[in-house]
Amino acid sequence: MQIESKKVQVQKSAEDLCSYLSDVKNFEQLMPENISKFEVISDNTFVFALKGMPEIGLKVKEVSSPNKVVLGAISDKIPFQLTGNIEDNGVNSSEAELVFNGEFNPMMAMMIKGPITKFLETLVNNMEQL
Repeated sequence: MQIESKKVQVQKSAEDLCSYLSDVKNFEQLMPENISKFEVISDNTFVFALKGMPEIGLKVKEVSSPNKVVLGAISDKIPFQLTGNIEDNGVNSSEAELVFNGEFNPMMAMMIKGPITKFLETLVNNMEQL
């Protein structure tokens, strides 16, 4: 299952945005208001939970500066990746989108598609405000 967010304009250079997304502490600023937990576990790993949802752990898996940051689930129970694609738009401006990729059975995919889509939109909307 693949879900793509809308593309947003961010008032940071591609390199600065890539660096920002590579630092897991910064994801706390991008999270929705209904977050019930955010904890940095290591330099490249964090755990978060939204109210009414299970905890999700993410780890920075790949950084291809300045165009891509890939986060992956730290648990094999729900394997997925969250990729930030970044395009340079000139001085202090870039365009970004988030892409969610996961392997789910059809029933699970149907249940989580809506919440994940809404979650991605919140992340990119908050990214746009940076």
